[in-house]
Amino acid sequence: MTTTKNAIRLIAITILIQVFVFAAPHSSPARGKAYIVGARDVLSITIYAGGELQQEVDLTVSAKGIINAPFVGAIKAVGLTLPQLEERITRPLAKDYFVSPEVNIRVAGYHSLRYFISGAVNEPGLYEMTSRTTLMELIAKAGGVLPDRGNVAYILRGSTDEVVEGKSINELISRKEPIKVDLESLLDRGDMSANLSLVPGDVVYLPLGKALNLAKSKIYVGGKIEKPGLYDYQPGLTALSACILAGGFAKFSAPNRTKIIRKENGEQTVIEVDLNDVKEGDAPDVELKPGDRIHVPESWL
Repeated sequence: MTTTKNAIRLIAITILIQVFVFAAPHSSPARGKAYIVGARDVLSITIYAGGELQQEVDLTVSAKGIINAPFVGAIKAVGLTLPQLEERITRPLAKDYFVSPEVNIRVAGYHSLRYFISGAVNEPGLYEMTSRTTLMELIAKAGGVLPDRGNVAYILRGSTDEVVEGKSINELISRKEPIKVDLESLLDRGDMSANLSLVPGDVVYLPLGKALNLAKSKIYVGGKIEKPGLYDYQPGLTALSACILAGGFAKFSAPNRTKIIRKENGEQTVIEVDLNDVKEGDAPDVELKPGDRIHVPESWL
């Protein structure tokens, strides 16, 4: 009976994602707000004057948001819509080069709207979209969820580049405050209020159900520490020994202001501990519990 219920549940989730994808308008710059140019986008620019084509070129927006426009030179493109950028190029052309020039710009390659999805989806990885997207759309783009996914998704703002460069999801979760989304509400009950709009650079992580259970036997060490991340909980593990396990304190750390964030019965408790005093034997160490988060802040000096 349980197996049958799980099968029916998976079919319902799959249908929901498919219905959402086909019912929603296809991603395009014309949908919703005007497209905003971003770094790494490739822009195709054509310039007409006197009834003739004067220049046609493809330009890549630099990491600093600049393009080297024909005749005009360096212009900041990031943050502008295509009509705004056309106007910014047209003005100096009309002033110094041509009579009544016409500038047309289209996006030849969308590379600024990047999102990363990992975990319990069929096709995890980096996705470049043609317009801003939602959590549901990104899950659908990644082929839908796996049957053994958990009931929560984590959204890490501005983390795509870090993941692409090799940073682990667990490390990012340990030192950032992820946004948590109730997947049970979104996928099982069809509550679209949980379908959050994503921001370019977001990383979405859907843990497996088993991984969530494992997380209950982990502790997190973050802040100014040499190797921030997720570590196995062991009976008798203390705050100081956990920091040593994580490679010790980094330069400019403030162990005297270490905090342990603990959640029990839905309530969060913050325990402050001076690990300098603990090292000197002037204060007792704090024994950890599964799921504890240790944060070592930066020194004020």
